[in-house]
Amino acid sequence: MSDDAAPDLRASDADRERVAEVLRDALAEGRLDMEEFEQRLEAAWTARTYGELAPLTRDLPAAGGAAPAPVSFAKAPDNGGWGSRITGRAGSSTGAVAILSGFQRKGRWTVPKRFSCLALMGGGEIDLRDADFADREVEIHCVAVMGGVQIVVPPGVEVVVRGVGVMGAFEHPREDGPPEPGAPRVVVGGFAFWGGVGVERKLPRAQRQRLKEQRRRERLERREARHELHRARERRDGEP
Repeated sequence: MSDDAAPDLRASDADRERVAEVLRDALAEGRLDMEEFEQRLEAAWTARTYGELAPLTRDLPAAGGAAPAPVSFAKAPDNGGWGSRITGRAGSSTGAVAILSGFQRKGRWTVPKRFSCLALMGGGEIDLRDADFADREVEIHCVAVMGGVQIVVPPGVEVVVRGVGVMGAFEHPREDGPPEPGAPRVVVGGFAFWGGVGVERKLPRAQRQRLKEQRRRERLERREARHELHRARERRDGEP
């Protein structure tokens, strides 16, 4: 990793692909055996930060190089494009009510500075993965009575849960590292009685599909690499 990239910054798909390319070259040149290649490749595709990626290529030369040259990552001051998603405009929806019914807020919409919702013997879903934000900090105020609200946030967004549950609960999301630079802060508050408010982290659908396709290609490439290694060994063993 280069000196201009902090190790705790989150890595992108392009960063992972650059590491995978160096690993494939190292396998083809005999610097890695198949078992170590697969271990490092799996670690590359599951890495979340530059600090997790850097050790995977630290002892390998760059393509065509003679000396070790770890993969360099460009520092992105606005990782994830958050600057364009914090609009400063009014929210496209300021609240929702579900009484013996349900509601959804998902897709491309603008989260206001304060969004209020009520779920009374009903349920609601608030999906922020593709949303824009009216401000760098927004509040989602939920009241759930014998009902529930599920909030979905993308990785990198800071979430603070301040709600109170009475025979109910406000669930905290799993932490997946420090917030991304420039990402919004979401404060979840309110009251749950015989109900619940949950917060979970999920990748945006397009990114999940892209990662799924990349992993499929990697499986095919690993299979072809095994076959090539097997053919090379057969050629070597057959030489006089």
